[in-house]
Amino acid sequence: MISTHILDTNLGKPAAHVEVKLFHAETHELIATATTNQDGRVSDFGIKEFAEGAYQLEFEIAPYFSSLKIKTFFPRVCIQFFIEDINQHYHIPLLISPFAYSTYRGS
Repeated sequence: MISTHILDTNLGKPAAHVEVKLFHAETHELIATATTNQDGRVSDFGIKEFAEGAYQLEFEIAPYFSSLKIKTFFPRVCIQFFIEDINQHYHIPLLISPFAYSTYRGS
């Protein structure tokens, strides 16, 4: 399973209503689209089966910052990662601010 969450470190709050797209990284084939909930989370993209390989999450953060009337340097954040074991849970958090972002492999 693949999940994610977004924390707006500028405000110290979850980033709700952010569109997140999941792609096969090598072919850029769109697999699923989801929107973060009030807690800034996408707990499940609704995909039942995964294959080993490279994937990419694309976070559309420009509309989020625009809704807050905050300018951002990064309109979209793309994170590529590799699935080695399809039986593991892959959680990819994103920490954002108007002029920076970071990520890590969560649990």
